[in-house]
This record gives sequence, structure tokens and C-alpha cells, in this order.
Amino acid sequence: AGAIGAGIALLAFVILIAYPAWSSYGRTWERFSALFLSFYVLIAMLGVGSLIGFGIFLLVGNDI
Repeated sequence: AGAIGAGIALLAFVILIAYPAWSSYGRTWERFSALFLSFYVLIAMLGVGSLIGFGIFLLVGNDI
């Protein structure tokens, strides 16, 4: 179930963010820069979300 969810999320990222970023620019270096920044933001958001989830796990996990 997690792999299917991750695949759907990756597909949504490509369709909704990566493809419009790629098609918005004409020069190749601009396109790669836009993709790099998009993936950079994606990785940063995943990292922050993971840290928040881990923090919640530590706070709530001790009570179980």
C-alpha cells in the first residue's frame, strides 16, 4: 500500500510540478535549473515532514 501511494505521489509530482516547470522555459539550462529547484523543494519538504512525523512518534510513542 505504501509503494502504491508513493508511486501515485511521484506521478502527481511529475504531472503537476515537474512537467510545467520543464515546459515553462525554452533554454535547456533553464529547464534543468527549474527541475533541480523543484526536486530540491520536494526533498526539503519530505525531510521536514519526516522530522515532524518522527517527532510526533517520539512524543506519542512513549505513551503507548
